[in-house]
Amino acid sequence: MLVRQESPDPLEAVVLIHGLWMTGVESGLLRFRLMNDHGYGVSVFQYETTAATLSENSEQLEAFIETIPARVIHLVGHSLGGVLAVYTVMRGVPARPGRVVCLGSPLRGSAIADGFARGEIGARLLGEARDVLVDARLEEYTGSRQIGVIAGSMGIGLGQFVDDLPEPHDGTVSVEETMLPGITDHLVLPVSHTGLLISDAVATQTAYFLRHGRFRRA
Repeated sequence: MLVRQESPDPLEAVVLIHGLWMTGVESGLLRFRLMNDHGYGVSVFQYETTAATLSENSEQLEAFIETIPARVIHLVGHSLGGVLAVYTVMRGVPARPGRVVCLGSPLRGSAIADGFARGEIGARLLGEARDVLVDARLEEYTGSRQIGVIAGSMGIGLGQFVDDLPEPHDGTVSVEETMLPGITDHLVLPVSHTGLLISDAVATQTAYFLRHGRFRRA
């Protein structure tokens, strides 16, 4: 497991969790905005998305959170990272208060991953993530921590070529796949799956939910 911490806030901190086949570097702009525009201390959790199981990564995330000296710990996960965040808080971690925001996270499973898993090469590329995205899908959120989900509706990506991916989608994950019963709030914005990491509107809505427990609507 690789980890990197930046500007830990002694009062309130955000842990960013990257998605499948990513390293956390992709969240640089989101990290910058949460830190500089919204005043959060931000830490980045880097983990093995395909070589370690969901349980193993959750335990590593728990250990990482324990190194952050803040009274309030928020989790923000992109794609697979959001699934990991939800699974972790359902285990009662962290013990300190905080909220969760999932960005384009296939909480109900992934049609694209399901298609990949049917082929030998695709299954090998997914590795342990197959269990999270295909075999062990969440049915309902039953935890007490507030969770907000932002989905994208700009269908630019592999989703354009996948017949089984319901519309609207962000090019990788459908809006339907992000709608988990039991979450606190759900918002759809006109961005792509990658665009969720670079959109100023997404960063603003993320920060708003972390402070208020709901998304801002006009």
